[in-house]
Amino acid sequence: MNVKLKLKKKYKTGILSLDTDLQSCGFTIKSGKKSLPFVFNDVMGLEPDQLAGSQIEDLISAVSGHVKNGYKFNQEQTPTFKDQYGTCDPALSDQTFCLVYIIAADTVQFTDERLNKLKIIENESAKGIPRVIVMTKVDEVCPLVKNNLRKIYTSKKIKEKMELCSTKTGVPLTNIFPVKNYHDEIDTEDDIDVLILKALEQIVQIANVRLEESTNKNYSVVK
Repeated sequence: MNVKLKLKKKYKTGILSLDTDLQSCGFTIKSGKKSLPFVFNDVMGLEPDQLAGSQIEDLISAVSGHVKNGYKFNQEQTPTFKDQYGTCDPALSDQTFCLVYIIAADTVQFTDERLNKLKIIENESAKGIPRVIVMTKVDEVCPLVKNNLRKIYTSKKIKEKMELCSTKTGVPLTNIFPVKNYHDEIDTEDDIDVLILKALEQIVQIANVRLEESTNKNYSVVK
């Protein structure tokens, strides 16, 4: 099974779904003798009404690296540093180096409640952490793109959606990546894969820059 098929399987089985568990999915990019391991931490989204109060605290803890893989989000309680899913001293490998929002192109009209939650998470835990938006379902908002995915960056409709995302969230346009979801395709398609892999490449590069900055900062403090 090649990389494309693995990524397709992950996308179709919900790596970016609204899940009540904190799930980690590890990958490794190999080039010759070099390899770059990285991990996606998939957490519940902001849309559900029940995600409020302590749930925001859960997300803040997850972004800060204080919540371990497998923690089940619970509206009634938050993880503590004394239980099996909490840690007061997260290792470098537990920390977040890029915060990725998955936003459907047909639902980018943000409510004030969702925007407030994004601001709380950013202010409390994500200061300095680069943010990225993967804008999905682009084919559902633009007939031109639906007929020809290669028109995605010349579509005025897609550009408007990207600009709206940027204005509402504060994420720069350069960090917004439009993609098409796999839906009823029975095999991989190059045009879909190119967009997904390009977004993945940029996310990994952005996270790696942040990791290097954090490593250099820690080294300077120790020195």
